[in-house]
Amino acid sequence: MLPSKTLPAATLALLTFFVSSTDGFSHPGPLHDVSPPVARPNNGHYSFRSSNDAPSFIPRTASASAKTLFQSATNSAIIDDGTNTSASPSLHDVVVCGGGPAGLLSAIMLAQTFNYKVKVYERLPEPPSPTDKSIWSDIAKFYLIGLGERGQAALREFGVWDDVEACCTSVPGRMDWAPDAGPDEGVERIFTDRPVMTQVLPRDKLVGVLYQHILKNYNDQISIEYKKEVTPIDFDADSLEMVATKLLVAADGTQRNIANEMVKVDKEKRKSMGLFERLRYGPSFHVKRYVDDNQRVYKTIPIQVPSKWRNDLNYSARSKDGRVLFDALPADAGGNQCAVLLLKRDDELAQENSDPKKLQQLFDEVLPQFSPLLDDDMIENVAAKAPSFLPSFRYVAPRLNQGDRTIILGDAIHTVKPYFGLGANSALEDVQILKQSIESSNTMKEATHLFSRNRAYESKALVEISRDLDRPGLLGVFTFIIPLVVDSIFNKLAPSIFSPNTIAMLQKSENTFRGLRRRKRLERVGQLATLGTFFTALTMSAKQLIRALSRVTGKRNTTVTATLIAGMAIIAFAKKAAVFLVPGLAPADVLTKASQNGKGKDEGSQSHNVQLKHMMGKPI
Repeated sequence: MLPSKTLPAATLALLTFFVSSTDGFSHPGPLHDVSPPVARPNNGHYSFRSSNDAPSFIPRTASASAKTLFQSATNSAIIDDGTNTSASPSLHDVVVCGGGPAGLLSAIMLAQTFNYKVKVYERLPEPPSPTDKSIWSDIAKFYLIGLGERGQAALREFGVWDDVEACCTSVPGRMDWAPDAGPDEGVERIFTDRPVMTQVLPRDKLVGVLYQHILKNYNDQISIEYKKEVTPIDFDADSLEMVATKLLVAADGTQRNIANEMVKVDKEKRKSMGLFERLRYGPSFHVKRYVDDNQRVYKTIPIQVPSKWRNDLNYSARSKDGRVLFDALPADAGGNQCAVLLLKRDDELAQENSDPKKLQQLFDEVLPQFSPLLDDDMIENVAAKAPSFLPSFRYVAPRLNQGDRTIILGDAIHTVKPYFGLGANSALEDVQILKQSIESSNTMKEATHLFSRNRAYESKALVEISRDLDRPGLLGVFTFIIPLVVDSIFNKLAPSIFSPNTIAMLQKSENTFRGLRRRKRLERVGQLATLGTFFTALTMSAKQLIRALSRVTGKRNTTVTATLIAGMAIIAFAKKAAVFLVPGLAPADVLTKASQNGKGKDEGSQSHNVQLKHMMGKPI
């Protein structure tokens, strides 16, 4: 822990926010400045005159401080605890907007490493206890996440991993069924040399673990207000104050209240600028929102795997026409799994109150290995469910800060689909980067800008790479399938030069997203050069044969040469790519196929066919 130190007070403008209750209470009116600087009721609220002088007892603060105004829409006098009646505003070193995994881990990091006082505002109710079995027994109610190397490293660094791991289920591998495969013809893959084993738990349970960890270890440093939603009013107000803070960390997820307000502020600011000022100012802050051209919706299904099946595997199957993707993750060590049935949005079975008979027929014909696990009541419940939606690809750019004292991180800066386990894991990794940025800086101002430089383009690269892996149709062949096949071939031939495919590389925490993209671009150049050299050498070595064939066929030498080379290349590539060119290929199935057709070692796994009726449940 860094020693705390007292820095001189400084005068700064205020950050202004509106904090509304999410329990139905409506805000009665605007907040007005009052004088003298003592608490006075104003339409059921209290307000304070700003002193403009930052307190001087904050540990490890920047040479310039920031104050934040919050306006309460509750009946409490002071928003932080409802009991403060002093003339001085409640002071916090840091205010965190959002009490999800990234927000709570940020609070833990700042309290633990820098001894800061942290206030957290979260719009949802207080999370349930992670050990309350009556809550978590409803398996299909909660969204499961897989914590990989990136997420585990962040949780371990801040001393939370032991608590989290105790609530997780280990998943050492997968079992996949190709289209038209029989119930006994799954392909099992056990990951053998990955640095960590994937750990699965509901997202809300992770939040509950972090919350309990805070209550147990940081109750005097971190305070959390639930059912409060933060909405910025003015980043530059200079009159009122209810809460003062040195740093605002916006981790409010895909709702992005802070980021959306930053967009508005930037637009207004640019309106008052001349042409040269705009050029000097640079690109405006914005949220890049991609249209989802490969949208699927899902319905959750609780299942209990048979006793002869392994209860710690991720089970996956799909239909040949790409209509259906089925994926199940262990919810506990007792064989309970939470499955998701992924369908295209306009599919009749993706609708609420769809026909249960047609759903049963779908399972019988397409997913016969799972059909016996669902009784009539379960089929009816699933058919009646409204569909849930996967997140769309989003990122913010070109910075992750507003001025010198506001930072955004987590899902608020990068939103991806959960196919490759990068959403929650990269959000937790953001907290590590923030810590490194603070440690490497002399002031919070420097840290804020350093974090933005270190993570903004990383977030953009993550979303762009992930989106390329999710494109539909022919576009997906060129952005996903062909690169995957080429990487598999070259990595098998020269593993010291060419890396494994992008999906495998994304899982390794030592790879930055921008660095991975640069490396793959360089490898594409090398692959093209290698192919060009190979074809040139092949042409020269086959010169005599070409001449002979030319004399026999009466064709020109160049025509015969091109025909032979093209034919050989097409045959070789088609053989390699055939297993991937399946309509609606599930992204998770790619690792299985790459392992089978490339160098299984690349993916760190043992892959083999398994006859379920003989092998499942036995030690590997």
